Amino acid sequence: MTQDLPEIQEWVKQIRARLNAAYGMPEWRPALPAVDELVSTILSQNTNDTNRDAAFCSLKEAFPDWQAVMQGETDEVVEAIRTAGLANQKGPRIQAALRDIAAHTQGQLSLEFLREMPKEVAREWLLDVNGVGPKTAAIVLLFSLEIPAFPVDTHIYRVTGRIGLRPVNLSVEKAHRYLEERIPEDAYYDLHLNLIRLGREVCGARKWHCYHCPVEDLCTFDRKNLSSEGS
Repeated sequence: MTQDLPEIQEWVKQIRARLNAAYGMPEWRPALPAVDELVSTILSQNTNDTNRDAAFCSLKEAFPDWQAVMQGETDEVVEAIRTAGLANQKGPRIQAALRDIAAHTQGQLSLEFLREMPKEVAREWLLDVNGVGPKTAAIVLLFSLEIPAFPVDTHIYRVTGRIGLRPVNLSVEKAHRYLEERIPEDAYYDLHLNLIRLGREVCGARKWHCYHCPVEDLCTFDRKNLSSEGS
């Protein structure tokens, strides 16, 4: 299905309105400093929010500050974040990211200077940090630095593909820029959070419940489940 940009933007507007009506205007947890958010997002990979938050709190309890995490013994960092899963990968990745930030900022473990940069310059700066991909960069920009970006996680990637908001074969890396160009900046925050909720509660990877989806009639998915029987 080929649509002009104004048509897509109107479609997005309708989807946003339906989700806000169904779920309300969502609120992210209290904003973290950008370095904290970066570490938290690394911890979130391939785990749930509960395990991520437990590992983040454990890491903060085990070390007095990020400088200590960066300079600490890797096995101690790994042990502190064990509950997040893949700790042997995430621990070195966090330390490498902190070292990259320190190297770029003369030892200051802060990303506040990014607020003064144009969005794309700030994004590219983050992407140059060891272990930071498009999703992590977008989360740090949007939720910590109030710089408009649209993070695409596994739920959003799946749901936008089913709805038809992106080409089915578009990679997750390219989906960030593609969706940002088609979603109004003032919708990034709530649409990100509500699409995740839709993916978790309705449009699951293995089961989907189109019969109570608030945007079912706006969706192009060709394998809809419109009956609650057997679900």
